[in-house]
Amino acid sequence: MILLNGGSSAGKTGIVRCLQTVLADAWLAFGIDAFVDALPPRLRDADGGIAFGADGRVRVGADFRVLEEAWRQGVAASVRAGARVVVDDVFLGGAASQRRWREALDGLAVLWVGVRCDPEVAAGREIARGDRTRGMALAQARAVHEGVSYDVVVDTTRTESLECARTIAAHVG
Repeated sequence: MILLNGGSSAGKTGIVRCLQTVLADAWLAFGIDAFVDALPPRLRDADGGIAFGADGRVRVGADFRVLEEAWRQGVAASVRAGARVVVDDVFLGGAASQRRWREALDGLAVLWVGVRCDPEVAAGREIARGDRTRGMALAQARAVHEGVSYDVVVDTTRTESLECARTIAAHVG
């Protein structure tokens, strides 16, 4: 399993697509954005669910956490069943988020990948995308990496997704 962590607009999704191309075997892709999109509408912008502040801050509640844990366990079950999986996530809680993943993935081989990007560059991408709350990239660029340990770190500030994917693929055993 490969698990990528990085802030909003850091380039994780592009790297995942490239990984699926450069890796020899078939890899499933699971991302936090797809998980959030799968939530029922009543858990969006709600106290118990996930809420996106006007300043780009993200708040998650208890109902979100319950479903997020089920999602992590489902991803782990897929890996235990023999699937090769690459996940892109945003560790809003830094080290605490990684700890929750470590617990779900106990006993599995995981390549932990940090995806970094200069906050200003990520903020520019966020504006260009047009589908993100402004400020998320700046708020998350450094915070998601606090206390997190990685096997590989890539920086998309000036490096294309394909090159980052090749760097990561070189560490897949």
